[in-house]
Amino acid sequence: MRSSGLVLTLNSGSSSLKFAVMDPESGETALDGIGDALDTPAPSLSWNYSDEKSERELPAGAAHGAVIDFLVDMLQQDLPELRRQLIAVGHRVVHGGEYFSRSVLIDRAVIDAIAECSDLAPLHNPAGLLGIRTALAAFPQLPQVAVFDTAFHQTLPEHAYLYALPYALYRDHRIRRYGMHGSSHRFVSERAAQLLNKPISEANIVSAHLGNGASVAAIKGGVSVDTSMGLTPLEGLVMGTRCGDLDPGILIHLAESLDYSLGQISRLLNRDSGLLGVSELSSDCRELERAAADGHRGARLALEIFCYRLAKYVAAYHVPLLRVDAVVFTGGIGENSCFVREKVLQWLRCLDYELDTARNQQTRFGAEGRITAPGPAALVVPTNEEWIIARDAAALVRDARG
Repeated sequence: MRSSGLVLTLNSGSSSLKFAVMDPESGETALDGIGDALDTPAPSLSWNYSDEKSERELPAGAAHGAVIDFLVDMLQQDLPELRRQLIAVGHRVVHGGEYFSRSVLIDRAVIDAIAECSDLAPLHNPAGLLGIRTALAAFPQLPQVAVFDTAFHQTLPEHAYLYALPYALYRDHRIRRYGMHGSSHRFVSERAAQLLNKPISEANIVSAHLGNGASVAAIKGGVSVDTSMGLTPLEGLVMGTRCGDLDPGILIHLAESLDYSLGQISRLLNRDSGLLGVSELSSDCRELERAAADGHRGARLALEIFCYRLAKYVAAYHVPLLRVDAVVFTGGIGENSCFVREKVLQWLRCLDYELDTARNQQTRFGAEGRITAPGPAALVVPTNEEWIIARDAAALVRDARG
């Protein structure tokens, strides 16, 4: 590890919390781990330290707070030498609205702005705030940095971020497309450019971040020019429990004809839809693939809708980019699901994408590289949001110190 110091990163997803203690220069990790399937009947916690993997059971329904409390105790009680090397804590925050176009040092005004945006990311911002407040209490001497998913997409042109609603709703209430997963799209587009032997300023990438939350971004010369998520993380692709795109008239019908309350509609769209809702089985792509192979109709249908929606978005993003150097799969599903990648590329045969089946099967579990035959390129690039968070946090700390 470098002597300049390490950064603790907290990356709170809708059903997971990834953490790492990382060298911001090299990306090397001293400690990393994940709390997965949080707020479900079977949450799990695993971590790696000194090349040794450990696991711990979590109570049914345990959420982000249980993982953070465990991490703080481990650093304070078991790994004090690691704690002493920390120079900052970096936090992934999903929604920063128009308040933030870059990462920032956290103060009271930043916390208030994140809280104000919580209704736009109800599965994410509250978890991010919990991490911030817990880290502030545990490490009061360390600078804390917020790295926003939405910041990367602040470069979208007006014609991409505005909805065809009365303009006053944007002017007075900032209702517009914001986009998410910015740190992931930023990292994989930079890495994809390296794999293509192109400077990022010349690379046109369609980046597909596929996990329990999922989004696509059109990245032109390192700059986001369009993305699938909107005002909130609900819009766009089918996700684990979120519906993605739908006719807004459905919401009116639910309220007026079926007597749904706003709370019921919110739960339906955020927690009961997507892969879970269609399959009536699970939000976990791995479980659905196993069930589909055993003939479960709902699982097969959910996966087909997921892949079809993604392929349509990829095809559409050839419009703003004009030339696409590569489609990039990332995130837990994108990096590991050979099935999903194959299905998506089958839908994209109209654009001459041709899967290399052997490469597709080999490129999993941290592997990266091309999975298509000569012609239009599709790549798998494992994301590393933590490194983006650590880099930005270290840079802000250096700037603050002059």
